Amino acid sequence: MLDNQEIKKIEDFVYAKPRSIQEIAEHIKKNWRTADRYVDEIKKNFGTLDIRVFREGTRGALKIVYWASIEKISNSIFQEQLEQIIMQSRKKEDMRAFDIFQYVPDKNKEVWIKKGKDESDAGRLNEFKDLLLQAKKQILFFSGNLSFVNFDDGKTNVFRVLEELVKKGISIKIICRVDFTGSKNVEKLLSLNFKHGKELIEIHNREQPLRATIVDNNLINLKEFNEPTGRKNELEEKIFIFYTIKNKEWIEWLSRIFWKMFSSSIDSKKRLEEMKKIK
Repeated sequence: MLDNQEIKKIEDFVYAKPRSIQEIAEHIKKNWRTADRYVDEIKKNFGTLDIRVFREGTRGALKIVYWASIEKISNSIFQEQLEQIIMQSRKKEDMRAFDIFQYVPDKNKEVWIKKGKDESDAGRLNEFKDLLLQAKKQILFFSGNLSFVNFDDGKTNVFRVLEELVKKGISIKIICRVDFTGSKNVEKLLSLNFKHGKELIEIHNREQPLRATIVDNNLINLKEFNEPTGRKNELEEKIFIFYTIKNKEWIEWLSRIFWKMFSSSIDSKKRLEEMKKIK
């Protein structure tokens, strides 16, 4: 059975350079048919790998597996416009999650609004926990500086929830800002790999505008919040808005954006090593 550690082993092997199915089979110590089935599963469920067959239809056919380029992401003019904004922006203020939500059919989306000082105060953590624990294989996070790993409202501790996911063998991949201000959050989360002897958490450095979670290519949870301005007749309290999307087309679109960012950004461990040299 294909588990998340096997997925990572295959992805890392192919990411370095294109591989034949036979090379992958030898790398994971499985037979050719099993390796071929694993690659097909990863291609279908995660979109990180692609396949090209040379001399197809002949006895000497060769199946090569390579890292998906993910260059063609968008399927509509709306998605293309949003893609450009996401890829070119760095701050959460540069884009609203509603800009995505508005294009999703009503039957595939929900919204939840709450006022509060922070997300713990807004009373959303229990729902966030339930959302994360739905995962069977993988969770993708678009984050700012990983501040959510410290959320705790007395009932739900997000760090403990993430640890539970690691224990279950769930792959967690994250795009966030890895800098001096947020390095403790990154190190805190990566410590779970060492603690449980599993390399399931991967964090890559990138500044980007989204605050979103994708669970198993089944749903997207997007977050935005509006800050009080202090001006008369405008917001007096912080407003949190959470959008849930369960639409295959839009989930696949945002997943491809994630992988494009992830594959073109530096691993947090390398970044942290360089930062320590400055200290």
